[in-house]
Amino acid sequence: MTELSFTSAPGRENTFKVGDRVEVYCDHENSKGDRVRDWLEGVIVQVDPKIVAVQFQENVYLTDGWMVPDHVLWCPPNSEQIRPALKRKRKMRS
Repeated sequence: MTELSFTSAPGRENTFKVGDRVEVYCDHENSKGDRVRDWLEGVIVQVDPKIVAVQFQENVYLTDGWMVPDHVLWCPPNSEQIRPALKRKRKMRS
């Protein structure tokens, strides 16, 4: 019997790591309590080769309208719906 060995594609590396801040385009509540579909910042809590888990502080919803009780959405790492969070400058306290 022939032995088969599999490897990952050359040059492929995980673009996301646990603890990274990212933005996900999803349904969520804005500061007024209205549901909107927009970019929302969260933190990556799990990374697998095919999927990443992002946890949010705000309520997030599935596309069919159900609220996600644990505030964690899963998405493929190569999706257009996820991107690294924009680095924002913090305001100096006076």
